[in-house]
Amino acid sequence: MSTTRRAFFQQSIRAAGALSLTGMSAQALAEDVSDALRALQQPSPLRAAQDEELWARIAQAYTVSPAILNLNNGGVSPQPRVVQEALERYTKYSNEAPSHYMWHILDKGREPIRRKLADLAGTETGELAINRNTTEALGTVTFGLPLSKGDEIVMTRQDYPNMIHAWKQRELREGIKINWISFTLPVENDDTILKAFINATTPRTRIWHITHMINWTGQILPVKKLCDEARRRGLISIVDASHTFAHLDYKVRDFNPDYFGTSLHKWLCAPFGTGLLYVQQKNIEGLWPLFPNDRPQSADIRKFETLGTRSFPTEQAIGQAIDFHLAIGSKRKEERLRYLKNYWCEKVAKLPRVTLNVSLKPEYACALGNFSIAGIEPEVLSGKLMGEYQIHAVAIKWENISGVRITPHVYTLERDLDRLVDAITALAKS
Repeated sequence: MSTTRRAFFQQSIRAAGALSLTGMSAQALAEDVSDALRALQQPSPLRAAQDEELWARIAQAYTVSPAILNLNNGGVSPQPRVVQEALERYTKYSNEAPSHYMWHILDKGREPIRRKLADLAGTETGELAINRNTTEALGTVTFGLPLSKGDEIVMTRQDYPNMIHAWKQRELREGIKINWISFTLPVENDDTILKAFINATTPRTRIWHITHMINWTGQILPVKKLCDEARRRGLISIVDASHTFAHLDYKVRDFNPDYFGTSLHKWLCAPFGTGLLYVQQKNIEGLWPLFPNDRPQSADIRKFETLGTRSFPTEQAIGQAIDFHLAIGSKRKEERLRYLKNYWCEKVAKLPRVTLNVSLKPEYACALGNFSIAGIEPEVLSGKLMGEYQIHAVAIKWENISGVRITPHVYTLERDLDRLVDAITALAKS
């Protein structure tokens, strides 16, 4: 274990000692979660993924409902207790004298958080801005890039709506042009994906907008190959990593995009309304901030953080979320999440009327999955899951995608997914 990793791990263990809980001793729970996190470091990530007893102990770090089975963690993830309590602690502290403690004390904590995030993301500290979500991060890029009438952007019809709407607004106002790609998912061939982007590219194309993981089904695109090809062609690469950061084990430098945005309240389990924007150092000066700044053409990444009054407690508690994530380990987390998706998918794959809309190959999917049952509309299906089985999942009806998205997390156990499998089996027979 590296010195940095050990330090983060020890911080997470100390934070676990702050747990408060009725019924079970706070100290006993803290020690059990700490022991489980420590035990994760021993086996290989693949072996650890299947250690159900170990993950059951780690699940105790969360406060999720015992009545509702939450399988929509892709929308927003719950925070472990250590993050919840840090947020509460920072909030109480701020309320003692808000303008003093927030602006003169907590605001100074942004730079240490930036350094921790940069280390996790694999970027230079001066290339990373802290904001509130992927929409804000990539909105900064979409509206901040200087473009001319007739310039073209390549993106897919399966991209996230807020990103599509942003580019459509520029198309409507400024006369840029979107060249559309549409995939029938899942796609299990890198060349098919790469050729689709290349075929949509013309001499007027300036940008490839690349979604690392398509939110509707969990399809992973070969983002490194796409960024490499964009660079070879002199194009700008923008990566929407909303669903892969702290979900898949990678560093941003692995694919070297020009711009990259993500939400931290998804797979990192940071407080709601946290995100980050990565901008390559050479691109910062030429990118206009979304919110006005006194030095809009500076090369300082902080020009993208002019948000007015913001939640300083929310921002500071990102640190505890990073500690908890590192205590588990990025690769171990990825393997566990993929194991959970494959666990339920393999059990329902051959049921009559059931179709899986996600790949079982590791390079093309991880935690997110999507299924449909012939003859049952997605809204009806998700309604039955909730109404009859108390399983919370999200109906997907977008472009050529129709199904229900299932998204477990590290606190999800096999027995939870057995409950889902039983529900799907019964509904498929109905």
